[in-house]
Amino acid sequence: MNFRKNVEDLSRQGLLRQTWPVESTHGAIVLMGGRPCINFASNNYLGLADREEVREAAARAIRDFGWGAGASRLMSGTHLLHEELEGRIASFKGTESALLFNSGYAANVGVLPALCGEDTLILSDELNHASLIDGIRLSKAPVRIYPHRDAEAARSLMALPEGERPVIVTDGVFSMDGDLAPVRILAGLAEQREGLLYVDDAHGTGVLGAGGRGTAEMLGVQSDLLVQMGTLSKALGSVGGFVAGSRDVIRYLKSRARPFIFSTALPPAASAAGLAALGLMATEGEALRGRLQGLCRYLARGLGKLGLKADDETPIFPVRVGSVEECLRVSRELRKHGIFSPAIRPPTVAPDACRIRISVMASHEESQLDRLLDVLGETL
Repeated sequence: MNFRKNVEDLSRQGLLRQTWPVESTHGAIVLMGGRPCINFASNNYLGLADREEVREAAARAIRDFGWGAGASRLMSGTHLLHEELEGRIASFKGTESALLFNSGYAANVGVLPALCGEDTLILSDELNHASLIDGIRLSKAPVRIYPHRDAEAARSLMALPEGERPVIVTDGVFSMDGDLAPVRILAGLAEQREGLLYVDDAHGTGVLGAGGRGTAEMLGVQSDLLVQMGTLSKALGSVGGFVAGSRDVIRYLKSRARPFIFSTALPPAASAAGLAALGLMATEGEALRGRLQGLCRYLARGLGKLGLKADDETPIFPVRVGSVEECLRVSRELRKHGIFSPAIRPPTVAPDACRIRISVMASHEESQLDRLLDVLGETL
């Protein structure tokens, strides 16, 4: 393969990616290239990633236990902190059990092939995250894709042969649009055929629901057939993914989920940071979510005044700008004015759905949102 030509082709199409190194803590203001920027490209929704309590918990665990775990979880890699965190996650999510993975991506590509087989029919939302799509492909189970958030279409696709069981797979909060899956209706569909509902709640965990437990809590869904994936790396400010569900499901995954079996475990310090973040959720979560929700309402009103459709249910605000070239132009203009929000292009979104994805954090100030709105108004 001619990789130089491939790179040139991507560059010509405006699809060649690059990284933007951060030279500071990961807050509302970050240092990039020696210059401070207002950061609207982070999933650190509650601002916990740079909280002193989280940093100190990780540092203390490194001092006490070292950094690397040294082995996979089924060898000598399981630390007491891993199991303590799994217990806390299960209690937080209101499930019987939970299991840590090295990332949300690793969880999805491990759990779906383990839970789904030839006797399974997967029903998948057309805008599901890439990791869900990859997990479905690895499962080799038959799959039917339903239009985005269309529960009635999912119902119509669920005409199953005798012996097959459905596994409905969806994001809880869709990461590029910020909208919610109809989890309550989908849970009812799964229960009709004694199947499973698998919800990737990476962007709902910590943010949604009265206790921050996520999309299922917000929508009042409680079911033994619900399996929830979440991450520690977004609202909870640490690193790693997890799956929460029944005790039998988690015990089965320990023996069948390949990323769990064959990966070196997360460092104990990552679990310590996760435990500290959950502690902050218990003591400050309501206040942090209240502040975040207020900022989301403020931004939604401001975007509305610019003639942009905005929903304040989640901290994710897509500003659609059309073509790749236009999206890159808007992102460059934002950066010129000290605002970091990169262009979202294919393959992340469809070619005609390029956007600036704005994410709000509890650590933002209204004045920073005003600055964003002013620059968008001048640029769009």
